[in-house]
Amino acid sequence: MVDAALVEVVAEILCASSAVLFTFIATFSRSPKAENIVQNIIFFLLLSAAAVLWWLPSLGGELWGSDYLPRPLALFCIILAISARMNIKGENVSFGANPHSIKRQSEEE
Repeated sequence: MVDAALVEVVAEILCASSAVLFTFIATFSRSPKAENIVQNIIFFLLLSAAAVLWWLPSLGGELWGSDYLPRPLALFCIILAISARMNIKGENVSFGANPHSIKRQSEEE
């Protein structure tokens, strides 16, 4: 049987490393290839973290003293993994007017 304390440490390492990479994604976005590689790494780290967090309560383990917390955090990791794969750099996702474009239009008129 796997030790629950070891699984807790693995979950914390996976979450921490994905958080650090997510924080520095702007640095990696200078190169499209590096950004894509880091996005894939973050995606797989977060999916791995979700699997480990979902598995943790089954082993009797706790995360930060709570046996309830790992499963909601696993779902949150899945949502973050999906958002890590979204590459919206340079694309207009709102398709609406923003204050800057409204000001430019009024200045041009």
